[in-house]
Amino acid sequence: MKELNNKVAVITGGNSGIGYATAKKLKEAGANVIITGRRKDAVEKAAAELGVTGLVADQSKLADIEHLVRQVGEEFGKIDILMVNAGITKFSTIEDAEQSQFDEIMNVNFKGAYFTLSRFIPLLNEGASVVMLSSTSATISPQSASVYAASKSAINAVVKIAALELAPRKIRVNAVSPGPVATEIMNKIGLDEALENQLIQSIPAGRMGKAEEVASMVHYLASEEASFLTGANFLVDGGQSI
Repeated sequence: MKELNNKVAVITGGNSGIGYATAKKLKEAGANVIITGRRKDAVEKAAAELGVTGLVADQSKLADIEHLVRQVGEEFGKIDILMVNAGITKFSTIEDAEQSQFDEIMNVNFKGAYFTLSRFIPLLNEGASVVMLSSTSATISPQSASVYAASKSAINAVVKIAALELAPRKIRVNAVSPGPVATEIMNKIGLDEALENQLIQSIPAGRMGKAEEVASMVHYLASEEASFLTGANFLVDGGQSI
C-alpha cells in the first residue's frame, strides 16, 4: 500500500522545478495532488503531464490565495499536505536596490507564502504536514541577494511560530532549504557555465542539486515517518551552508 493513499496535497508553484518534482513524488506515493501557479498554460501543461489537478493562482495576491482556498475546500474538503513552494529570485546590491523589486520579491516569497499558510490553516486535517520552501540563502548570506535572503529568513521565523501554534492539532510545520538546484528558476537568473562553476566550488558535494532530491525530503516530511519532526529547517544543499 502506498504510504500517502487517500491524502490530499496542495503544492503552490507546482508547474515547474522543485514543485513539479514534488508533485510527481507525492502522486507516485498515492496522494491526490493539486498544483498551483500563476501561468495558466504552464499549470495546465504540468497538470496534464503529472495526472494531477491544476489551479491558477498568483501567490502574490491575497484575493487569488483566498479564491484558491475556497476552490480547494469546495472540491476536496480538507487537506493533509501543504507545500508552500512558489517563489522568485532577483539580485541587487543593497545600495542599488529598487523599491519595486523589493516589493515584488517580498509579495511573493514572504507575504504570499505567509497568507497561503494562514488561509489554508482551517482546511488542514489534524495531523497534517506543512512544508515551507526556504533557501540556504537565509543561512549563508549571499551578496546581492539581501532581499531574497531576508524573505526566506522571515519564512524560517514563521515556521517555528506556526509549529507552536498548530501543535495542539498535531499539525507539523517544517522548512526545507535547498542549495543551488538545477531548475527553471536558475535559467531565469542567468545560469551559465561560469556561474555554475562558481556555485559548484561553494558546494562540498561538488555538484548542483537535483529537484528530485529536494522532493524526496518533502515526501519524507509529509509521511508518518516524520511524525516527530516539527519547527525544523532541513538543509538540502550538498554541504554549501557548512
